[in-house]
Amino acid sequence: MTTGIGTTTAQIVDKHRATLDRALEAIRSREFWTPHPEHPKAYGEEAAKEGKAAFDALRGSRFEIPDQPVSGEWVATEVSPYGIEMDISYPRADEGALDALLPVMRAGLPAWRKAGPEVRAAVCLEILARISERTHEFAHAVMHTSGQAFLMAFQAGGPHAQDRGLEAVAYAYEEQTRTPGRAHWEKPQGKREPLRMEKEFTPVGRGIALLIGCNTFPTWNGFPGFFASLATGNAVLVKPHPRAVLPLALTVRIAREVLAEAGFAADLVALAAEAEGDGIAKNLATRSDIRVIDYTGGSAFGEWLEANARQARVHTEKAGVNTVVIDSTDDYKGMLSNLAFSLSLYSGQMCTTPQNLLIPAAGIDTETGHKSYDEVVADLGAAVGKLLGDDARAAALLGALVNEQVRQRLEAAPKLGEVALASRTVHNPEFPDATVRTPVIVKVDGTKQDEEAVHLEECFGPVSFAVAVGSTEEALELLRHTLLTKGAMTVSAYTTSPEVASRIEEVCFDEPAQLSLNLTGGVYVNQTAAFSDYHGSGGNPAANCALCDGDFVSGRFRVVEVRRMAG
Repeated sequence: MTTGIGTTTAQIVDKHRATLDRALEAIRSREFWTPHPEHPKAYGEEAAKEGKAAFDALRGSRFEIPDQPVSGEWVATEVSPYGIEMDISYPRADEGALDALLPVMRAGLPAWRKAGPEVRAAVCLEILARISERTHEFAHAVMHTSGQAFLMAFQAGGPHAQDRGLEAVAYAYEEQTRTPGRAHWEKPQGKREPLRMEKEFTPVGRGIALLIGCNTFPTWNGFPGFFASLATGNAVLVKPHPRAVLPLALTVRIAREVLAEAGFAADLVALAAEAEGDGIAKNLATRSDIRVIDYTGGSAFGEWLEANARQARVHTEKAGVNTVVIDSTDDYKGMLSNLAFSLSLYSGQMCTTPQNLLIPAAGIDTETGHKSYDEVVADLGAAVGKLLGDDARAAALLGALVNEQVRQRLEAAPKLGEVALASRTVHNPEFPDATVRTPVIVKVDGTKQDEEAVHLEECFGPVSFAVAVGSTEEALELLRHTLLTKGAMTVSAYTTSPEVASRIEEVCFDEPAQLSLNLTGGVYVNQTAAFSDYHGSGGNPAANCALCDGDFVSGRFRVVEVRRMAG
């Protein structure tokens, strides 16, 4: 484990300055770069065993947050989708505890503000370095709260999440240092002495930021807001999803340790765990102390936050209807293989998973000849079946259904249309109590523009619709309508026509959505790379922000000017 980071902030900056500079270079060039290894073996021979032991030691225990004001009550709300016993208790954040906590969090802000952007960035990078050392422990925590398979939990919940956190720190530093810290201002006055002033410009955080965590990707979706807020001079109150507390609780405890060692108030970061049904997020969101909010989850609460948390800068990632336009392809097998993987990964429980596959009823042209609508759908079903034919491989790709609501949606899907690919149960011998299901594909008529059409609502989980449309032109109209009314985190398209590709691009420019064209290899529409790809656009109803851009961080602070007459 890492020892203390030293007694001076200069040491912290010196330790991490090169990494920060490299991250700044990467967000400008958009090239591939990561300081966080993806392969589990890269963390040392003993890391896997030590990480598993650390996770097991947390089970059945109380998760202490030393010195944080608490109510004295404890809550245990997590149930592993894999069926193992968790029974981890966290200090409950009731009304009284929050009343005591928020003033304490605010008390640490002046020193944190005075530290400046460079020191704040370096402290954030030290937090990320400590988290990275414990990636195996975090992987088990993410796996057993989200239902992700281990390798996905390791990568997405570990290095990929850490990359997104570092990316947010880089953007935060760049935005805060756009304005110089000091300036000498001199205005000529003709024959008279010029007017002279000394001016100071200080980035000032807005106050306390509230992070409302999600169940499926607690670190990947949580780290960007967490580190963006902390790096811009705010305190951060972390309110995890009741079924995915541990990954963010670990983050809070590590952050508090680093802040204290660096000479800052540990209470700049705090945990607000709740019992199921407490609903403290709604209470917190409208408190005057809460000035920034990050939320990932369903549209209803996201829209409520946007409408009611008027005192805060609100960042939401909500529900959308991700769409694939299939016009034509010159790699039919590659297209099917790519789509099959995208539909199957983590049982479709990603905000980026394709849902609607828009296919002309007359079929599509391919390098092996014309394929009818029915052939395309049947061949895609066969590709999914082949990919998931072996239970061991299927379990490693699908993970487990995260909650009962996903299972219910999956089982109700056959009532929504003609089933082209039925779901089946997969047995996971390592975790026999896990609920593992393969995706279902349902045929629907896309020529009906009824607002009650099943494919015009998000059906989160392993459910996708093969939507028969009259033509590619109708597909583009439906895509535009979907983006305008429902939004999408991802859009994908397959076409051999430059004209069609250009028209699809125009739709995604008009109703801003991130577009992937003709993916047939090892890059999938539901995966994005930090420092290079944007996650969401902030330009359609699915999300009002993008991970990560300047806008994601710039509203978390303001520049305050102090000016004096110069001699």
